Amino acid sequence: MSAHESMEHAEHAEHASGSNKKIALLIAVLALFLAVSETLGKGAQTESISKNVEAANLWAFFQAKSIRRTVVATAAEQGKLTLAAADEAQKPAVQKQVDDWTKTAQRYRSEPETGEGTEQLAEKAKHAEHDRDEATAKYHHFELASAAFQIGIVLASATIITGMFALAYVSGFLTLAGLFMTALGLWWPHLLHLH
Repeated sequence: MSAHESMEHAEHAEHASGSNKKIALLIAVLALFLAVSETLGKGAQTESISKNVEAANLWAFFQAKSIRRTVVATAAEQGKLTLAAADEAQKPAVQKQVDDWTKTAQRYRSEPETGEGTEQLAEKAKHAEHDRDEATAKYHHFELASAAFQIGIVLASATIITGMFALAYVSGFLTLAGLFMTALGLWWPHLLHLH
């Protein structure tokens, strides 16, 4: 091999080495973004599950309070019937019991001081469902972002092996797509409906 050929070969190897360093940097950046989107996705998934359990618990409590309210209201109605047939000596006691049951049924419907009336429980459950849906929407975006970053890493790695720089450009595009999906997950999770 002549000196001239050796110089050309060295220049080509140096050029390839510089390109490989850029591709390696792209892979490192993609891996960083992947780690961030995976972490955000896991957090959103955990939040979604937590809020789903919270909503289910609140609806179960709502149902229990509704059943209690129905039982007490039914007892009050039965007491009103008993009151009509009661003798004068029993009427004050029966009336007091009917009033207590009616008051209890009203308290079961709305209990702002404790937040445990059926009206407050339904509102809390709806809020937990909204939070669950928000976290689920975020999770879907972060999952798509992670997929884009993973495919980008594969294509960037293939660029080093094949020397096909078009794959690096596709990898760069996927990086932008992954960043876009991450941004949607963070700030606008309901902009696109992905579920």
